[in-house]
Amino acid sequence: MKTLVTGIAGFIGSHVAEHLIRNGHTVVGLDDLSGGFIENVPGGAEFVQGSICDRSLAEDLFKRHEFDAIFHLAAYAAEGLSHFVKRFNYENNLGGSVNLLSCAISNDAKLFVFTSSIAVYGAGQLPMVESMRPEPEDPYGIAKFAFEMELESSRRMFGLPYVVFRPHNVYGERQNIADRYRNVVGIFMRQAMEESPLTIFGDGLQTRAFSHIDDVAPIIAHVVDKPDCWNEVFNIGADQPYAVLDIAEQVCKAFGIEKNLEHLPPRMEVKHAYADHSKVKEFFRKQPTVSLEDGIGRMAAWARKRGLPKPTPAPAVELHRNLPSGWG
Repeated sequence: MKTLVTGIAGFIGSHVAEHLIRNGHTVVGLDDLSGGFIENVPGGAEFVQGSICDRSLAEDLFKRHEFDAIFHLAAYAAEGLSHFVKRFNYENNLGGSVNLLSCAISNDAKLFVFTSSIAVYGAGQLPMVESMRPEPEDPYGIAKFAFEMELESSRRMFGLPYVVFRPHNVYGERQNIADRYRNVVGIFMRQAMEESPLTIFGDGLQTRAFSHIDDVAPIIAHVVDKPDCWNEVFNIGADQPYAVLDIAEQVCKAFGIEKNLEHLPPRMEVKHAYADHSKVKEFFRKQPTVSLEDGIGRMAAWARKRGLPKPTPAPAVELHRNLPSGWG
């Protein structure tokens, strides 16, 4: 198939594109480089710099390439920050997504693959199962779930098949470790490389099931070849939840440094989040294989070799009230 991968210069997008190319598919990648790096774009992909919000660019791309499948991974995924950049969040994570969907429908695409998030579930639903009624609690999760509903509405109206993946806390090589608003593993690694304290909101006992990219990207890429998975929603990632304190300890171990933590006031966030993956295992027959220690070790080795990247510009904060400490 001829595929469009949005966010191809980013973390998950670059890995998914790499697997698509390995599997014999043609890949065109779109990225505005607001959070990604050109060096992440895999060899063999045609790269186009631009935004998913640019309607004329999207329309031109679809007309020129006649894409069979769209892998939509571009997003600003700073869930905690989304409360304070509401306009930016909805314009990019919802408006830009709808822009792509309209182009896909108009140009008779065969499949739309979307990376959503377990943020759609909200709090108090553990383990998170696809059959649960989503109750997102922040603008990021709301935008993701709104687009999931739009995909189902478009399938009924226009017949466009889709697949939704809900990954969670994915980490690994090529992650943007310069971003101070998202991806706690990357944040800790940047702080370790800067010889700064590792900053933790609250007591650090909040838990997440951290997932290495190698347990996520191959499955997302493979779905284009598995029509039995189309029109389904899948949680995807690791099963074992860990406390943020555990992650800090593993990062310090990987860098060979003494544990130096700074506890900041707690922020508004879901305390515990982990998902059930029975469905994705049933369809894809694949178990997570990368342990936390191995995954963080591999990412740390990559980060040391790569060095600290220049910080990418973060969206301007729109609401300063109740902004967490250190996010001014």
